[in-house]
Amino acid sequence: MSKPIYILNGPNLNRLGTREPEIYGRTTLAEVENLCQEAAIGHTIVFRQSNREYEIIEWVHEAIDEGSGIIINPAAFTFTSMAIMDALKMFSGPIIELHISNIHRREPIYHRSYVSPVATAVIAGLGTNGYPVAVRSMLDMVSKSSTGI
Repeated sequence: MSKPIYILNGPNLNRLGTREPEIYGRTTLAEVENLCQEAAIGHTIVFRQSNREYEIIEWVHEAIDEGSGIIINPAAFTFTSMAIMDALKMFSGPIIELHISNIHRREPIYHRSYVSPVATAVIAGLGTNGYPVAVRSMLDMVSKSSTGI
């Protein structure tokens, strides 16, 4: 059995669908999870969300021991959390940093990510459709790393 892909979501993403729909759309986090499950084509995913930094760090630690890849939308922690960055640095597999909006087209405060320097890839600006794109990309990365390609 292959190791799961962890999909970790940061603060306020539990409010997807109602929070600033002009930026984040009307798709709920539960609907995003369903999109990810469909894109995973039977591969196990661990899908979580927290408004607490320490929980996200603990889940990264769990992924270090049990996961094959991490897809993370750190939300506001992207721009503030050296602790999440440090935890991600310990993960030896692929990491995809994901953002629903294009953070580079937003206010300058959103332009400096602590996660990008440790991420394998970054997806931003595809809306919630970025999640299944990230899952398919992660499956490809995990497959290549397990076959040595």
